Amino acid sequence: MENPPSMSFIFLLCNFCLSMAALNDEGTALFSFKQFITEDPDGSLSNWNSSDQNPCSWNGVTCNDLRVVSLSIPKKNLKGILPSSLGILSHLRHVNLRNNKLHGTLPLELFQANGIQSLVIFGNSFSGFVPNDVGKLKNLQILDLSHNFFNGSLPVSLIQCTRLRILDISHNNLTNALPVGFGSSLNFLEKLDVSHNMFNGSIPMDIGNLSSLQGTVDFSYNLFSGSIPASLGNLPEKVYIDLSYNDLSGSIPQNGALMNRGPTAFIGNPGLCGPPLKNPCSSEAPGASSPSSFPFFPDNSPPGRSEGGNGSKYDKGGLSRSTLVAIIVGDIIGICLIGLLFSYCYSRFWTRRNGKKVDESKDGFQKGRRKDCLCFQKGESENVSEHVQQFDLVPLDSNVTFDLDELLKASAFVLGKSSIGIVYKVVLENGLTLAVRRLGEGGSQRFKEFQTEVEAIGKLRHPNVVGLRAYYWSVDEKLLIYDYISNGSLAFAIHGKPGTSSFTPLPWSVRLRIMEGIAKGLVYLHEFSPKKYVHGNLKTNNVLLGHNMVPHISNFGLARLVNIAGGSPTLQSGHLTDEKPHEKQLKSATSEASTFSSNMNTYYQAPEALKVVKPSQKWDVYSFGVILLEMITGRLPIVQVGVSEMDLVQWIQLCIEEKKPLSDVIDPSLTPDDDSDEEIITVLKISLACVQNSPERRPTMRHVSDALSRMVVNPK
Repeated sequence: MENPPSMSFIFLLCNFCLSMAALNDEGTALFSFKQFITEDPDGSLSNWNSSDQNPCSWNGVTCNDLRVVSLSIPKKNLKGILPSSLGILSHLRHVNLRNNKLHGTLPLELFQANGIQSLVIFGNSFSGFVPNDVGKLKNLQILDLSHNFFNGSLPVSLIQCTRLRILDISHNNLTNALPVGFGSSLNFLEKLDVSHNMFNGSIPMDIGNLSSLQGTVDFSYNLFSGSIPASLGNLPEKVYIDLSYNDLSGSIPQNGALMNRGPTAFIGNPGLCGPPLKNPCSSEAPGASSPSSFPFFPDNSPPGRSEGGNGSKYDKGGLSRSTLVAIIVGDIIGICLIGLLFSYCYSRFWTRRNGKKVDESKDGFQKGRRKDCLCFQKGESENVSEHVQQFDLVPLDSNVTFDLDELLKASAFVLGKSSIGIVYKVVLENGLTLAVRRLGEGGSQRFKEFQTEVEAIGKLRHPNVVGLRAYYWSVDEKLLIYDYISNGSLAFAIHGKPGTSSFTPLPWSVRLRIMEGIAKGLVYLHEFSPKKYVHGNLKTNNVLLGHNMVPHISNFGLARLVNIAGGSPTLQSGHLTDEKPHEKQLKSATSEASTFSSNMNTYYQAPEALKVVKPSQKWDVYSFGVILLEMITGRLPIVQVGVSEMDLVQWIQLCIEEKKPLSDVIDPSLTPDDDSDEEIITVLKISLACVQNSPERRPTMRHVSDALSRMVVNPK
């Protein structure tokens, strides 16, 4: 009686084995690709079934006579690595995996499919060397490896791909010199982009032989040195040659495609001279007049700063004595207001408790130990939400152990007043220190919206982003409770804190680590946060420095929360301003300082921010570039030049064609040596890339962060 079940099992097992065996060799090779994919959020590979006889009906697969000739799965957020089995696809002609999340190295076996005509994998996270086996792809016409993390040299074997029409290796970490032979071998090349790498050495002379080139030939943002080969003028006259931001020197050849070009094609090369640049060539050898490879700048010392350098940090466009006094007075008034606020809370609590009035002269905060402290409530009839949390502290972190009662009993000090409210330093009885920001008093119908927004922000956890620990909402009061960051803002660290006599400038090594930390925080917001956020208001005042001067990006999402909370903010020059009646006294004492700070905001904005309503990540890239310039020069974002003013970016771009030694441009408190000289120049190049007028020409924060990390890990 047991035989039938046993036979049935064997029959089913055989059928399963036969179904697996039904898939041909190429299908098996492709199916291994699916097995190496760890994330497929769009279900792009959902119909890749091992039971099929061949893969020709699978998404992204094209066959010819049942042989796979194309694998095209772009922009599907696939995460994983490429298996070596793809080399089995002997008839493979086209690979398009652009804009996914693939990582790891390129398997050498892939290049055994030597019939490949196009290999397009830009916008992933591939790393490692470009395999020398790429030279085996004799039929290769399109090679696009851009926007990855490839490093090392470009293999010399690439020039064996003589049918190549498009070569884009931009935005990687490639180094060393370009292989000689481009012009001699790649006669069909129509597009060449090697920008945003770390290529060095001279530009190959024979590139001028590439008569089929079109559009822009881009060598920008590298470390190319030496003179510009006159042979580049032999390129078609309609070709735009971008040589900006390298270390090229000597006179610019005036022939063919190099003639009648604007200065933007050559800026950022300290040793270049002659038209279209304004600095004429001297009779001396290039670079003989200055041993520094830094681009020279004109003097822009603000009025009031002596030649002897005895002026204070505030002489760089800082605050007057009366302003500093006003700020100190404002702090004192703010502390008084805190006392009044807690007294008011106490009286409201005991007045409402059981409907009885209590003697206000007693120690109310010691008596009022209720988690649902009613000191901020307007009345039971005003139902904001059905959730009880509206009148309680809502933790956003499992480590939050304090409640509202403890918060209200704590010692509080005014940290500062911004255009959107007051921030307090609050020290609990157990010694835990927090930062509490008060928002608006209106917005009684928008609790659900506020809750959704604030809880999304509360999920963000990164070492370089200030953590939101908890929040409180009622009709009368909205509070945001953050981690307290102990060493103040980056603005104070660079320029000094108003009202203090002592000031210790940051050394270059510390500044470099701060730059790297900010970049990492932005990469997290842009690429790894749940919604790929944009900060939108990045500036040195919104970067706080913690233990060991670790930077923390603050005030993320604050503008949105203020709008919801009913603070009645208005937008002026793209930045929020806010006036609350109960803060008029404090504002009058600090109005001059607030106006000064508000005016600074505009100079961190990307040019397109004045025209486009929806912010983009490239806004943050621009703002980060301004911060880098501020940290290099030690100057405020607005620069006084004689009797006129200009923003720091305009000043850098205007003066890049002039000549001033490095010591006249960087922060006077820095004492650069030969090593930091090179690092400062590199960071300057990165900052200039970030502040490009065109958003499309700005790098992503991922590439900026990677470039800065290399400098910190491998200092000169």
